[in-house]
Amino acid sequence: MSIALLGINHRSAPLSIRERLSISCGEGERPFEELKKIPQIWEVLYLATCNRVEVLVNMEEAGVGVRGLKAFITAHGNLSPGEMEKCLYVYRDEEAVRHLFRVASSLDSMVMGEPQILGQVKDAYHLCVKQKASGVILNKLLHHAFRVAKRVRTETAIANNAVSVSFAAVELAKKIFGALDGKKVLIVGAGEMAELAARHLMDNGVDRMIFTNRTYENAVRLANDFQGLPVEFELLDEKLGEVDIVISSTGSPDCIISGDMVEAALHRRKNRLLFLIDVAVPRDIDPAAGDIDNAYLYNIDDLQGVVDQNTQGRLKEAHKAQSIIDEEVAKFSGWYATLDVVPTIVDLKGKAEEIVRGELEKSHSWMTNMGQDERGNIEILVNSVVNKILHDPVVGLKRESRNGGADPYVAAIKRLFRLK
Repeated sequence: MSIALLGINHRSAPLSIRERLSISCGEGERPFEELKKIPQIWEVLYLATCNRVEVLVNMEEAGVGVRGLKAFITAHGNLSPGEMEKCLYVYRDEEAVRHLFRVASSLDSMVMGEPQILGQVKDAYHLCVKQKASGVILNKLLHHAFRVAKRVRTETAIANNAVSVSFAAVELAKKIFGALDGKKVLIVGAGEMAELAARHLMDNGVDRMIFTNRTYENAVRLANDFQGLPVEFELLDEKLGEVDIVISSTGSPDCIISGDMVEAALHRRKNRLLFLIDVAVPRDIDPAAGDIDNAYLYNIDDLQGVVDQNTQGRLKEAHKAQSIIDEEVAKFSGWYATLDVVPTIVDLKGKAEEIVRGELEKSHSWMTNMGQDERGNIEILVNSVVNKILHDPVVGLKRESRNGGADPYVAAIKRLFRLK
């Protein structure tokens, strides 16, 4: 039995590769059909976000299962074997548990302390349960991860002074323009990124915000929330020429703003500076737009520098969070180590209960004269004595299993008590 976690994220892979992987974000239940067919995998959780794709498994033998998982990630990311090996990380057992706890606690996020990743992990787990792809190990591990994330959030200040990619985008715009008073902004998309960006822009004195989205009703909703103007998606090309800043965050698999569109917008603006921030994965804006004079294009990786400046205050808290994670990893590892002796403990207790039942049946004749309460008290007494006798051997087995030395004790108990 082995726990393993394989993945590719914003630390291990450039945006060009993550764009291909991100297509799997919208696949929903489909990946489970393939994952459950991989030999020797008993339980599997699939996590796909804009910045990571990870597979967590409980399997019989690491070698065969890991090869199958690598093939799965290579195929779903449209990667070459060389690209996959260069960007893929593989964690086993305790290190896999540690990585999961770090992810759920947002220590491994692009923006340390952001709350969205915990919700994404929970969604992935719910889908895993729905697909009947979880069992004893992953159920225990994921619920433990949720408790760890709660501890980190309540016992440290890692989520204070919130920063996000959207916040970083606005900070970068302020560096370009000096101040945002009187600037006009076009927000493309209506998801969480767009909403956060709008909130930060409003706080920084933006004069006017225009919202557009393929689903017009969503653009109207955001416009109402932020006193902006909703426009139909078909007018995107026209509106590019009317604004100073464009922030785009849609789920489109293809670019929706081409270099030609940007060039035409600049021409209508008489080449006044146009600031473009693309926080989508895959990218919404053609990278070629960044080569056009007076067009300044930044993508999600470019924002990392701004994010880093705003997370310095969280680094001390990250050390506290890591201490919590180390403590919780030790707890889970202790539980996990005892699993090898659980069958022996169950058999030992089962045999004891069988003996108790047999002896009570033999005593049935002289117990018939007793009242029901008296007979019940005798049964409670006998079971209590047996449990006390077994307590120390059971605790000892668990302790030895944590230290990796339970095998000779298991063998001795099986032989002495004639367990199957």
